[in-house]
Amino acid sequence: FAGGGTTIMTSANVAPRYVCRQTLCQHKRAVSAVKFSADGKWLASASADMTVRLWNTTSWRCVHTLVGHSQGISDCAFSADSSYVATGSDDRTLKLWEVSSGKLLKTMRGHANFVFCIDFNPQGNLLASGSFDESLRIWDVKKGACLKVLPAHSDPVSGVQFNCDGTLIVSGSHDGLCRIWDTATGQCLKTLIDDENPPVAAVKFSPNGRFVLASLLDGTLRLWNYHKGKCLRTYRHEKFVMNKFCCVADFSTSGRHMVLSGSEDGKVHLWDLQSKQHLQALEGHSEGAVVLAVSAHPTKEVIASGGTDKDQRSIRIWVNTLIAEESIPPEVAPAAAPTAAAGGASVPASAQSEATPPSSETQAEMDAPAADAE
Repeated sequence: FAGGGTTIMTSANVAPRYVCRQTLCQHKRAVSAVKFSADGKWLASASADMTVRLWNTTSWRCVHTLVGHSQGISDCAFSADSSYVATGSDDRTLKLWEVSSGKLLKTMRGHANFVFCIDFNPQGNLLASGSFDESLRIWDVKKGACLKVLPAHSDPVSGVQFNCDGTLIVSGSHDGLCRIWDTATGQCLKTLIDDENPPVAAVKFSPNGRFVLASLLDGTLRLWNYHKGKCLRTYRHEKFVMNKFCCVADFSTSGRHMVLSGSEDGKVHLWDLQSKQHLQALEGHSEGAVVLAVSAHPTKEVIASGGTDKDQRSIRIWVNTLIAEESIPPEVAPAAAPTAAAGGASVPASAQSEATPPSSETQAEMDAPAADAE
């Protein structure tokens, strides 16, 4: 409250009003992942069309098209310094690219099946990858070599992420389990088990590293205190659908603290982190589309989403209209054909059917959820 009894309304204490301000339409097939870089200057989009595109978040123009995989790409991840992006593909490889040039630097081989999800550690020297071969691998980025192979699950690994200091890795699987791993030793420290264990579609540490958000194929998102092995929050809505496709979730901490997720109803759903109140469903993807991928900008109230749109206009950029208009990126025309980076054959992505991994890099600290509540 300000003097005189006037309520100061901020985006942190009122319901958001996100609207679509941009449509990015250069991918030819489904978009399986979208990720903002930690510095907020780049958006990466991975697709079943075998490419990853790097978009400038000021102009929203595609600066580089990363070509080199031989099958579809299910996930991508930026290094914490935003200098590199890694990709994981159905061709069973991971590739490392330089963001500034779009140049292919390394190809990492070892998985026996599709690479479904990947993440950098905060230091940028390690990559973690999960695969349909049911294993979790840890890679030395500089050498491009596999350091550890963890027999993590009994079904495909659908999500993997390092925590904020890189000491832990969380993995999720269609076997219904979330597991916490010690990065240094490869030891499983905790397995999160509920009364029912529906398949896990994606997993993500909270920005402060104290909680794990699991996206489940029963149409719910669950926030776990993994130290206690206890589910603290369950986010659901009658229109929110997730029972076949792996729709990714993310945290937004730049304004009101929220949980957001794609959905099989073609919308992006937003919940208040603490109260679990459903705040908004973002409508704008084409009819019949599934929103597989979402990413919250690290510092602005901006959300990117991608999915199975068949009109080749697969990426939407959403902006909270309750914030100052000057922070809204200008509308631009579709970009001209981007630069294709050298690096081998083309690749189709499998994520348009049932593949999408977890998002990364949100920097701000998240308030701890208060009490245990469902």
